[in-house]
Order: sequence, then structure tokens, then C-alpha cells
Amino acid sequence: MTTIYLIRHAEAEGNLYRIAQGQANSGLTDRGWQQVRLLARRFAEVPVDAVYASDLYRTCATASALYKPKGLPLHRRQDLREICVGSWEHQPWGEIARREPEQLENFARRLHLWHAEGAETLQAVQERMLSAIREIAAANEGKTAAVFSHGCAIRLALAALQGIPLEELGKTPTGANTAVSLLQEEEGRIRVLWRDDVRHLTDPALTGGRPPEKRANGLEPGLYFAPLQPGQAELLSAWAGRTAGLPSGTALAGYTLDGTAVGAVVFDGGQKGGTGEISLLAVGEAWRRRGYGVQLLGQAVLRCRSMGNSRLRLPPPETVSAADFYRENGFAQAEASGGAWEKCIALDPEFLTPGTEAF
Repeated sequence: MTTIYLIRHAEAEGNLYRIAQGQANSGLTDRGWQQVRLLARRFAEVPVDAVYASDLYRTCATASALYKPKGLPLHRRQDLREICVGSWEHQPWGEIARREPEQLENFARRLHLWHAEGAETLQAVQERMLSAIREIAAANEGKTAAVFSHGCAIRLALAALQGIPLEELGKTPTGANTAVSLLQEEEGRIRVLWRDDVRHLTDPALTGGRPPEKRANGLEPGLYFAPLQPGQAELLSAWAGRTAGLPSGTALAGYTLDGTAVGAVVFDGGQKGGTGEISLLAVGEAWRRRGYGVQLLGQAVLRCRSMGNSRLRLPPPETVSAADFYRENGFAQAEASGGAWEKCIALDPEFLTPGTEAF
């Protein structure tokens, strides 16, 4: 009998910033790294003989919870990747909702009816996932393996193993980040013993008694973004509580699905390999505490990284709540920076598989 723990990756930037990740790379968030530490505690006394992961950054980084403390090599497999979402890759969910609302509704509730240009079919994902799981089971007969993959890919694999047709997939859950499912293979038959368990995120023995962190994720599907128009500069100044003109740099406004501008971010990518600068990040009073600020921040993070920046700097916080926002998103006050806060936004080469695309 072979035992397989099938595990979803930790919270990644695309999850937090409300961007369709698909088969592109994105880093883990600070909460994601906390989930990795809790996952490591859960498996500290669990015997594991082999660790596998999709070749994408977020799964390889999450797998470090097991392969590093257990002194095991990491086996990277392309066939464990998330579903390719074609033309949706890298796109904010708010933009997808604006362009293709019906298909987004299908993706969320009627996945068997969903399609996007250049996307992978559900059947293709199931076939490659089941083939990979069977190959891993055969290579580890009588042993225990941990397999790290992605939300939709795992959901499709579990449905196939549990005999749930694609037409009824909407009745099944998508496991939370770092959710664990247990499979057993014996004489060619694979059974799902249990699925989507996240006890390591709530068990006081593992969390030190701290309650699970709750965070506003914004009203679904999230914001879409467009360049800030000259006529909106005064609006941005009002949001930020300042009278000075719009600072220089790339200025993006965030919009809800009805076209309402709720906030904006202004940033400068600077020199390649250097530090990007956010000169202004503002959300209108009526739309605060809904998770919109972090989506604006995410646009600056991803775009500055694409420009070759390894760090990102925010101006000194003007309020306690602003400082809390900085801290929650991994920024810390930099030395000799006049009160500015900084964060490393570079992806760790250890988890970046050559040939995979980063954003």
C-alpha cells in the first residue's frame, strides 16, 4: 500500500492580489510563508519518503515545508501544474469579469461549461494529474509521498478519484491554501480517505494558540486597472489627503465592476536590479478596509518586479493604520531611508524552475 498526501500550495501573490495565476509564477505572501511554517509543524513527526511538486514557484516554495526539514530532494513535475487558463493568465479577476462575465461565472460555478482562448481542457488536466499520481505511487510502492499541486488541478483529480462527473464539480469544494488530502493506492486502485483538511492552520498545538488570521479580500471579483487620467489627479489628492499635485511615475487607478474608481497607486520602476518606489497609494474613504489597497499594492509589486526591481519602497506611513498595512504586507522600516519602508520582491532562485515564466 502506498500513501500519498496531496497538498495545495500556500497563499500566493495571485491569491491575495486577485490575479489569475494559471501556469505563471508568483511568490508566496507573508501569510503564505506562515502557512508553510505551520505545515512543517504538522508533518514534523509524519514519515515521508519522497516529495514532489509542480515546477511552479508557489508549489516548490510550499514543498520546502517538508523536503528541507526531512533532508529529501524535491522532484519537480510539469504535469502537476495548475490548469492553464490561456488568455486569462496574469489578468486581474476584475478585468476578466469586465470582459467575459459569463465565462467567469462558469469558471466559478459551472466549470464544465467554461472555456477561454488558449486554455487547457478539464479532461486534459484530469488525465495528466491522474497519470502523475499513478506514476508517483508506482515509484514509491509501500512508501509515503507528499505531492504539492494547485487548487483547480487538485479539485479535478479528487473528483475523478471520487467518481464525481465534471457536471457536478461545482458541488465540490476548492481546498484552501495548504489544504491536505490523503490518498491510498493498493493494487492499482487509488482511494481518497479524506480531503481538504487545514487543521494545521487552526490547531492551537501548532499555531501557539493564535486564532486564524482574517483579512479582507475585497468584493469579488476584485478590481480592474487603467492608467490614471489627468482629470482624476484631484480625486487622488483628495483620497490621499494632500494638496500637492500628482507625483511623477506610472499612475494606475483601480475600478470596481461598475466603473467606480476606488483608489490609485503611483510608482516608479527605477533601475534594473534596484529599488522601485511607490510615491502614493490611496483608497477613497468609502472603499477602505475591503482589500482594495492590497490589490493596488499588488499591481506595483508585480510591475516593478517585471522591470527588474528586487526591492520596493513605500513612503513613511502617515497613520498607525498605514503602518499596520505596511507590516501586514511584509514591509519593514529601512535603515537610513528617512522613514521609508521596504520589502524584497525578488523571487528566490531556489524555487524558480528554469524555463518557467515569472510575473
